[in-house]
Amino acid sequence: MAVPKKRTSTSKKRIRKNIWKRKGYWTALKAFSLGKSLSTGNSKSFFVQQTNK
Repeated sequence: MAVPKKRTSTSKKRIRKNIWKRKGYWTALKAFSLGKSLSTGNSKSFFVQQTNK
């Protein structure tokens, strides 16, 4: 028989939510940093062909 689970406390829910948000923040920060280094030409891990006009 199915038994309902106990209710998760508000503080525990808030902690989990903040961890999830923090992961997104760091991923966005890394992506921004990578894009910045690519645009300035300071990237060490990517090789981008420069077009001269």
